[in-house]
Amino acid sequence: MLTSSCALSCKTIRRRKNVTGGQSMQKKIQLKSKVLSKNDRIAEEIRSRLQAAGIWSINLIGSPGSGKTTLLEAVFTQRDDSSGAAVIEGDVKTDNDTRRILALGVPSVQIQTNGACHLQAEQVQAELANVPLDDINLLVVENVGNLICPVAYDLGENCRAVVLSVTEGEDKPLKYPSAFFSADVMVITKVDLAPYVDVQPQKLKTYALSINPKLDIFITSAKTGEGIGQFTDFLFHNGRQ
Repeated sequence: MLTSSCALSCKTIRRRKNVTGGQSMQKKIQLKSKVLSKNDRIAEEIRSRLQAAGIWSINLIGSPGSGKTTLLEAVFTQRDDSSGAAVIEGDVKTDNDTRRILALGVPSVQIQTNGACHLQAEQVQAELANVPLDDINLLVVENVGNLICPVAYDLGENCRAVVLSVTEGEDKPLKYPSAFFSADVMVITKVDLAPYVDVQPQKLKTYALSINPKLDIFITSAKTGEGIGQFTDFLFHNGRQ
């Protein structure tokens, strides 16, 4: 049985732990707030700079393997002339995706995050020095594959698109609502595989619209070409505005 002095000490220790934990949490919140505030400021600088140069930008987010790079390959292959566009690729490691885009004759630069699960505006701003801004009117930023981390980080884009493969399941929008709520556009990819994974694209579309009724939705297949023309027109039409 605890003595009264021991019991008092234990209570004191618990109180100290609670205070310390609360202070630690508060510091984390303050730090995150400062990071996001700085990111938002830089994002606005990027947006203003691109707008002044007549460049429209889109931020692609999506899970690893959702088909973001393959979608871009299909878009640039669809057009006889993809001049006027450039891509900033974000990955944890490698420049594989950048090399795929460069092979199509489209300017592309790589950001390697070395472990971070999203891009930050500061990284994009630094890479703009390597993008031929005088020669383009469309800038595509392909974010690191993730449906959680990139959501909070504005990259100075005019439009955010969430890319979702049918192989990820119909209920993905319900499981990751913030990604779909924060987006302007959803691109459903690999629709040619829908019969083999028992997924109904229309049901996926319904779930997404229940989270964000304002979503513009494109249903695509890089394999068959379905919907690629419409998404290509969307990108380059906005790039010409």
